[in-house]
Amino acid sequence: MNVELRFFATFRQTVGTKVVDREYDDGTTVGEVLRGLEDEYDGLDGQLVENGDLRPHINVLKSGREVLHLDGMDTELEDGDQLSIFPPVAGGRR
Repeated sequence: MNVELRFFATFRQTVGTKVVDREYDDGTTVGEVLRGLEDEYDGLDGQLVENGDLRPHINVLKSGREVLHLDGMDTELEDGDQLSIFPPVAGGRR
């Protein structure tokens, strides 16, 4: 199945592009994809997964829906899904 991975802010800088199209086996989960990305990109190592779960303040959306409101790391991906990965966002100036 084909999944479009979308990276934002510092994650985009680390990966070197905004969008990556990938082929995965049917039934691949969000957690498997995130662990694979940490293995592939040195700058992502330890940035996405913590103790087997999504790191705090990281937002991951499956086709526009926050995976924490689905099955979290166990959320299965489907052909044509977009997986958007956002780093923590800190405030601005007051």
